[in-house]
Amino acid sequence: MASETTPQYTVPGLSTEDSSSIVTLLQKRLHALNDLALTLKHVHWNVVGPHFIAVHEMIDPQVDQVRAMTDDLAERISTLGGEPHGTPGALVADRTWDDYSIGRAEAIEHLGALDLVYTELIKDHRDAMQATETSDPVTQDMLIEQLRGLELFQWFVRAHLENSGGRLSTARATTEQAAAKQAADQARDQP
Repeated sequence: MASETTPQYTVPGLSTEDSSSIVTLLQKRLHALNDLALTLKHVHWNVVGPHFIAVHEMIDPQVDQVRAMTDDLAERISTLGGEPHGTPGALVADRTWDDYSIGRAEAIEHLGALDLVYTELIKDHRDAMQATETSDPVTQDMLIEQLRGLELFQWFVRAHLENSGGRLSTARATTEQAAAKQAADQARDQP
């Protein structure tokens, strides 16, 4: 659904061919962050249990900041001469990941699953940041700033999943369901 056409113009000092590849890369990040904002809101609405209010209130500021990141990405795409695609249909058509798989669940289960969501998103964002290192330092700077925020949010999540020895309850989990179960199991096993 996303357009792969070369922009008619771009910023001074950047070729339209380079701009086109950066726009494609940023569109993928835009989809990922739009999906994250929706996923975080889903968690906000579906978290239950004794830690409900702590997690419920922790999530909303993350949603707000992720939405601001999406605006920055879309505006950068436009600045580079591209056309940002922010519709749900474009996101679903272009994404390469599955929907978030946890519904109504205990806070610790959602946090376990969110740890994996953040891990994959941060890896992809870091790859995008590295891909712009030589071609567009302005875009790279924006991605670095976004990584700073995303890594901070993951630390907030992980603080709930870490034991005093520094071990994450989600260690070695490869699916959201497994991470949710591991986090719940560790929480039950702690005195």
